Amino acid sequence: MRRTYSVIIAVLVLFAQSVAAQESGGYGPKSDVSIRFYDRTMYYPGDSENNPVYVHITVSNSGSDTLRFKLADDRMFSIDFSAFNVKNVQLPATPALTRKRTTNQTVYFREISLEPGEEYSFVENLKDYLEIADPSIYYVKLTFYPELYRNRSVQIASNRLSLEVRPAPAAATSSMLPVQAEAASILQPEAISPDKVIEQTIVARQKSLWDQFFLYMDLEEMLKRDPSRGRRYNSVGADERNEMLRSFKADLMQNRIDGDIVSIPHRFVIDTTTYSQTEGTVKVIEWFKNETFTERKRYTYYVRQRDGIWQIYDYTVDNLGTE
Repeated sequence: MRRTYSVIIAVLVLFAQSVAAQESGGYGPKSDVSIRFYDRTMYYPGDSENNPVYVHITVSNSGSDTLRFKLADDRMFSIDFSAFNVKNVQLPATPALTRKRTTNQTVYFREISLEPGEEYSFVENLKDYLEIADPSIYYVKLTFYPELYRNRSVQIASNRLSLEVRPAPAAATSSMLPVQAEAASILQPEAISPDKVIEQTIVARQKSLWDQFFLYMDLEEMLKRDPSRGRRYNSVGADERNEMLRSFKADLMQNRIDGDIVSIPHRFVIDTTTYSQTEGTVKVIEWFKNETFTERKRYTYYVRQRDGIWQIYDYTVDNLGTE
């Protein structure tokens, strides 16, 4: 009886090892593939070139022996991405990916060796592999082929990422802005024209990028638009002024005051821009979507130049009706 149990246990161990080997393509537990977003930003459907989804891919040797694998110069022959939305519908492959894999061609690759504890990383654009046509939440995984795509019996699966794709902004709001939270502290205003200042400010608000939204705003003058706040601000010391500015900024972010300046337009068009060496106005037509109608408003932003930088210090709003 004891010998029978020993045989059963041995068989189960071998079976488990076999399953593990199949799941990792025969590479066993010593090889791992992990993915994470690289230089994460706001993601929108389509537009692979201007709004890429860069993924940082790492192959690591977690075993005690040398790990060897092949890596194609064209990574499409070494990896696959798969993604499902919340309804479990899988994203299709891009035409470029399908065309490459169905065309007879020579695949150039390198042999890579990793010693225990070593890893190899590279970055790929997810949109080069998958068609992302609609906003949604997607769950993304990667499959790595150590013996290249044509030998798909050998493969390693990665961890899973959650990818949020938001509705695309209007065409007039296509300006690229830095969005990484870690970079917010080093943002510096640039010597750009008044219309570009307004465009970037509105785009930043559409994308909820508060550091960029306040980048070209003279908060002190905006606070003083309210006469009572202005009188109090002028009557207190430096420390209390700083606290008032901090509270004013927080109230704007919570939409508790000056709701027009922080309202999010569905789309906008720069109408007219006029300015001298130090003062200027920028008029913008902005559309705001409601459940059953769309409001159209004209915003007039007042800007002034300090040390070569244009700043917003006041604004007015005119209602233009509904559509």
